[in-house]
Amino acid sequence: MVEQRWWFGVAVTVVLGAQWPNNGSGGGVLVGVEGAAAVPAIFVFGDSLVDDGNNNFINSIAKSNYYPYGCDFSQGPSGRFSNGKTFSDLLGEWLGIGAPPPYADPNTRGGRILGGVNYASAAAGILDETGQHYGDRFSLSQQVVNFEGTLGELRRMMSPTNLTNYLSKSMIVMVFGSNDYINNYLMPSIYPSSYNYSPRDFANLLLNRFARQIVALYSVGLRKFLLAGVGPLGCIPNQLATGQAPPGRCVDYVNQILGTYNEGLRSLVSILNSGTHPGAIFVYGNTYGIFGDILNNPARYGFRVVDRGCCGIGRNQGQITCLPFATPCYFRNQYVFWDAFHPTQAANAILAQRAFSGPPSDCYPINVQQLSLLN
Repeated sequence: MVEQRWWFGVAVTVVLGAQWPNNGSGGGVLVGVEGAAAVPAIFVFGDSLVDDGNNNFINSIAKSNYYPYGCDFSQGPSGRFSNGKTFSDLLGEWLGIGAPPPYADPNTRGGRILGGVNYASAAAGILDETGQHYGDRFSLSQQVVNFEGTLGELRRMMSPTNLTNYLSKSMIVMVFGSNDYINNYLMPSIYPSSYNYSPRDFANLLLNRFARQIVALYSVGLRKFLLAGVGPLGCIPNQLATGQAPPGRCVDYVNQILGTYNEGLRSLVSILNSGTHPGAIFVYGNTYGIFGDILNNPARYGFRVVDRGCCGIGRNQGQITCLPFATPCYFRNQYVFWDAFHPTQAANAILAQRAFSGPPSDCYPINVQQLSLLN
């Protein structure tokens, strides 16, 4: 059974609010209906899992502004690393707010920023050096600097009282950590981090750097934070293609070293919520657990293929990621992974729904819907 072969040693609580009919090629994803926005704006920080076009405008080889990326997206190839919408796009739909424009787009100014801005950058990490072999990228620290630029523009557009209220009600989504492993710690030929740090020490380094930037964002008035954990990277096609895992299993070592980071991020959320940051709520998104549920129980969500990318070359379609004008798989909603690294829109939709309305095992201590309703 697939459930047994793909189990990777975490206790997963299965909560199904709906069946996910993924029988078509790319469309038909179950998402929320946009109505009155639950928040005034959504500000997105992160990596390629939520980049919606920033890397189009910088000198990077980590780009996805070409077909077949975006083959199921209304705007076509946009710089999103998926066949369709990203996690943050879909979470925004649940909140009733459109996807914010990429920060690096010269047109992202004036009234366009009022609904939020996306700062995420493919290959970016918590550490400044992460992903440097891809060229330019906006690291976590640079994304925070970029937000401060946006804040300066907002100050010219709003009164101090209105700005304080606006920032306190806006939703902050932060998706970091994956590249610090797959494009740093797990690349000993390029980065020395695995020689200099044990897995536990490296996780603590990441958490300390992450906490510093979270507190910086709190200090300028942001109050509602979703901090997403790292998913089971040992199960992505890129890692399966290394041949380090037995057939039908994930690369256990990779998943095991993520445990300290994810557990530490959940603990950090508890510390940040302990009264030291009045007025704010910080939420931990259990990406690892939710994705583990999908991989262990794919049929429940309409998936048939969990071990290879829809678009890619080589073993598990993960040795070389999706190249320009490659022919992707046809039944894209039956695939968990779009390319060597990233989920399909269908998988992103499940992650977004569980973050929005899932139980504390999915989102701790409250979910995004509950977070949006807090004054």
